[in-house]
Amino acid sequence: MEEVPVLIIGGGPVGLTASILLSQAGVRSLLVERHPGTAIHPKARGINARSMEMYRQCGVEAAIRKAGLPPERAGFIVWARTLAGEEIERRVPWRSGAQSAAVSPVRNCLCAQDDLEPVLRAFAERQPAGRLRFSTEVTACEQDDTAVTATLVDRASGTQERVRAQYAIAADGAQSIIRQQLGVPMLGPENVYDSVNILLNADLRPWTADRPAALYFIEHPKMRGTFLTINGIDRWGFLVNSLAAYGYKASDFTPERSAELVRTAAGVADLDVKILGVVPWTASARVAERYRTGRIFLAGDAAHEMPPTGGFGMNTGVQDVHNLAWKLACVLQGAASQRLLDTYHDERQPLGQTTTQQSLNNAISMGRLDRAAKTAGARPEYLNEQGMIFGAQYESSAVVPDGTTPPAVANPITDYVPSAHPGGRAPHVWLERGGQRLSTIDLVGNGFVLLTAPAGKAWREAAERLGLGTVNIGDGELANADGQWLETYGLDETGAVLVRPDGYVGWRSRAMPADPAANLGEAMASIMGRLHLPSSAGEVAPSYGDGGVKGAK
Repeated sequence: MEEVPVLIIGGGPVGLTASILLSQAGVRSLLVERHPGTAIHPKARGINARSMEMYRQCGVEAAIRKAGLPPERAGFIVWARTLAGEEIERRVPWRSGAQSAAVSPVRNCLCAQDDLEPVLRAFAERQPAGRLRFSTEVTACEQDDTAVTATLVDRASGTQERVRAQYAIAADGAQSIIRQQLGVPMLGPENVYDSVNILLNADLRPWTADRPAALYFIEHPKMRGTFLTINGIDRWGFLVNSLAAYGYKASDFTPERSAELVRTAAGVADLDVKILGVVPWTASARVAERYRTGRIFLAGDAAHEMPPTGGFGMNTGVQDVHNLAWKLACVLQGAASQRLLDTYHDERQPLGQTTTQQSLNNAISMGRLDRAAKTAGARPEYLNEQGMIFGAQYESSAVVPDGTTPPAVANPITDYVPSAHPGGRAPHVWLERGGQRLSTIDLVGNGFVLLTAPAGKAWREAAERLGLGTVNIGDGELANADGQWLETYGLDETGAVLVRPDGYVGWRSRAMPADPAANLGEAMASIMGRLHLPSSAGEVAPSYGDGGVKGAK
């Protein structure tokens, strides 16, 4: 029987990202996917800036951007009666606006899932610690106190084998077999509206070239539909929503009828349309009651189903495994106790519930649930969710409070105030090294990193005893280029911030305490779920995976 530290079930964006993250953290894994290859339909398309920060950290950002569309090709959101007819509203979403550069060095990216997955697969296969097997289905998972035993079936030959893993990540989609076998309830409404995705070839440039948009919402008496930009030229998706409300059912969407509806929505009776595929689906707004059951973790759509209004489904999923991978690595490598793994549920499940509810609120505001609810448009928060993308605040034992409160915002959905409050994303600040600008985001690698203020020598000495990477800002080769570092991070000249491998602040000391080594040691012990970590030079520290900490000194 083959043995592996982590078994990943599902080879979509979430599973592939998990494979990459585990490999880069030095953990061997086996990914199995029942389909013979990567996605053949566009499915998800929008990768938000927070997810792109993660892919930048992994080293795959450039390849994803090359596979996707440049920002200028999808800068608007448009509502119209038909594509060639009356325009009702045009928006520039916050995500596509210049103001997004103030909070991140990374822009969002439009890359259809069938273009994204091959990039992630190729990158994952180049990692020496990750192994991928397609056309392989997991039919059963059993677990005991020490391991998960899975039954694998080769779908080409029918042969069976068993694999034993210390942990398993179930990223096997909304109809997750693993979740069902575990008996994990889903919380929230199911089947809130029905839809059909149509993949097509048609040259729509005469009606789109002068207003390049990610989405063209069509409000027509016969349908509520959306043209989805894929390559912006001749490859498009067309989404028909609320079928029952308009008298349709999924079986009505033959290639011929689908082409007719595309022409109606385009407002061009003689449009040359080739239908490539038709996929019916139903939107739900449900979240798993628990994300961890013993040694098995739910991630992605297996953990949360949400309407696509806002583009949070895939992004929430890949950020799930960004949160989980480093925790698995710390436990498997002996640096943390099992208690650290409980914080995956504690941090991600509440966020999953909030994100799912807001996605549903978007759908309601757009009339997806009720044809008579409204005519066109969406609530102001739609695609302006800066607070949701950057402002998540974790509360768990993997975060050490410092007695402060997060910045108050008028609307937590749209508003974001950069802050290094423990539990939040370590904010972006421009720095300078050797005449070149770099962001604080670029200092996060595969391990913990301690960012210290100029008078932070004692912090650096304490971090070295704990095996932590450190970066001093303002006293040496790394300069506080814009003068914003201390103010944004809430430090004086002697303070320090501990950033976790997922880019979130685990602990902060705004000034130098009497015993920085003890203070830092206690913080790491708390995060790692241990009673004690070494603080004196004579004690041996565990490893925290500081390999890959960018700029570590």
